[in-house]
Amino acid sequence: MKLRVRCLDLDAGGKAIAIINEEDARELGIHALERIIISKGRKKLTVLVNVTPRFVLRGDIAVYAEIKEVMRLRDGDFVVAEPRPELPSKQYIRKKLDGGELNYKEIKTIVGDVVARSLSDLEQAALITALHTRGLTLNENIFFAKAFVETSGERIKFPGTVVDKHGAGGVPGDKTTMVLVPIIAAAGLTIPKTSSRAITDPAGTADRVEVIAPVTLGPKKIEYVVRKTHGCMVWGGSLNLAPADDLLIQIEKPLSLDPLIVPSVLAKKKVVGSKYVVIDLPTGPEAKMKTREEAEKLAKTFIAVGRRLGINVECAITEADQPIGRAIGPALEAREALQTLINPRDAPRDLVDKAVSLAGILLEMVKKGDRKTALKMLKNGRAEAKFREIVAAQGGNPKIQPSDINVEKQTKNITIRSPISGHVQYIGNRTLVQIAKLAGAPKDKYAGLYLHKKMHETVRKGDPLYTIYAEHPAKLRQAVAFARQNLGYVIPTKRAKVVVETVNRGVEKYG
Repeated sequence: MKLRVRCLDLDAGGKAIAIINEEDARELGIHALERIIISKGRKKLTVLVNVTPRFVLRGDIAVYAEIKEVMRLRDGDFVVAEPRPELPSKQYIRKKLDGGELNYKEIKTIVGDVVARSLSDLEQAALITALHTRGLTLNENIFFAKAFVETSGERIKFPGTVVDKHGAGGVPGDKTTMVLVPIIAAAGLTIPKTSSRAITDPAGTADRVEVIAPVTLGPKKIEYVVRKTHGCMVWGGSLNLAPADDLLIQIEKPLSLDPLIVPSVLAKKKVVGSKYVVIDLPTGPEAKMKTREEAEKLAKTFIAVGRRLGINVECAITEADQPIGRAIGPALEAREALQTLINPRDAPRDLVDKAVSLAGILLEMVKKGDRKTALKMLKNGRAEAKFREIVAAQGGNPKIQPSDINVEKQTKNITIRSPISGHVQYIGNRTLVQIAKLAGAPKDKYAGLYLHKKMHETVRKGDPLYTIYAEHPAKLRQAVAFARQNLGYVIPTKRAKVVVETVNRGVEKYG
């Protein structure tokens, strides 16, 4: 069926949605919320259909902004519409749900259907759930990575030795990338850092950097920035580097699941030409990796898949028993990262240690130095100078100071105080993440938390534990109410004994 295009000035949140007249729907043999395939020339796209008796005339199709952009449509263009046939991908998803292992052909078919928007949100959610509950074999990780690369929309080539870093997430306040990238770029290596926005945390790297400089840059602009400065810190979602992965992330985010972490990360590193990559695997009781054994298993998978893609991967297992630094939330973290670059001697020790340690691993991989080299770059000001150079190239203010990120002016805040005296024995990362999200992070850039006390520090009754910042009073009230019911801190009044009890080995003999 041939239909005339009407372009709607409406955004569907990344979904391919169209509206047709109910008479045309009846002729196509479809109902509301089913899918059709529209084509124009060689371009084809599967779209979700809404049906109306009057809003759209018979013979017309009203398309949202996403379809207009992908299909490059204008008012008055004609497209051909046909019903979508039954997809083999649905059978493959059921196979995985039943515990089967997918081969390359099946995975490539699924990834192709994701890119074509042929799978519904429910079908994609079923895929993510199946991968999470059943797990991925090494071959499935490799096959998904290869399929993501082969369906990549953009590929950018950079000069020099291309290196990169990725954090697996799961620890709040981790603004390490903002300190590491300028260190590596100042050492003369090429680091085109593409990052995601927050999936499960109150801030992703792209959210933090965006407080200081634009991160939604096109391929040509990124190529210019990297050639000029040796580095960049941009949002990967604007690049169409691995469109299937970006679409699946939209499903993963509300589910707080991330089963495709290995192929997702390495495919995006591959399409920008990275040869050396360090993977940060935060490990702790409330992180994605609970134990060292889990982290080591994931590290082996990263290394093996990287080898198959021609990428030299090193993994670092890092502590995730409390937030990195004291700031949680985009603007608060951006300010803390900037303060660290300007004055590393007064910066949070855990942030400095993690940034220079990971940078040192990269430098060792390419035989350009080590941890001491990275620390020197930070202390002598070369990292700060490079950071400002990158900010300027991306379109930000290179003279920005921490005082310019005035969180206090943009928000209302309330400080949560300790109900007792003692020592901070445990900090609940998930609780603090929930409080920061209730306050509005990451969508509200200035929302978040600032920690006044961290683990092993002494606290007196009435001392501030953390301050909650929110741009909207209602969100602040919601966050504070939750915090007062769920403090997020364990503060015993006495230090726990290292030796709890002794057992008389003569009481019972074994063997």
